[in-house]
Amino acid sequence: MAIIRIFRVQIHIEFRIEFEDKFSDLSLQTVKKATGFISASIHKPTKWSPDEYIMISYWKNEAALIAFAGEKWNVSVIPYGMEKFVKKCSVYHYKSWD
Repeated sequence: MAIIRIFRVQIHIEFRIEFEDKFSDLSLQTVKKATGFISASIHKPTKWSPDEYIMISYWKNEAALIAFAGEKWNVSVIPYGMEKFVKKCSVYHYKSWD
C-alpha cells in the first residue's frame, strides 16, 4: 500500500531565492534517488503563506520510507546544506485509499 509523505517547510524569507533554487534541485533529487520512491512534486507559497513550501512524495510502502528516513521516518529529512533555510518544518503521512 502506497504512502504519501507531505513535507512542509517554513523558511527564513531573506533566503527565498537561494532556497527555491536548492529545493527544486537538491531536495527533490535527494528524494528521487531513494529506493521505493514513486513520485514527488514541490509547491511554492501563495501570497497567504509567503514563506511556506511543500513537497508531496509517494512511496511504495513503509519499508521504503524507513530505508530513506530511518526508523523515525515521521521526522523531516533535511539534506545537508539546507538546514540554514529552515525556520520550522513538519512531515505528515497518509496511506493510499486503495
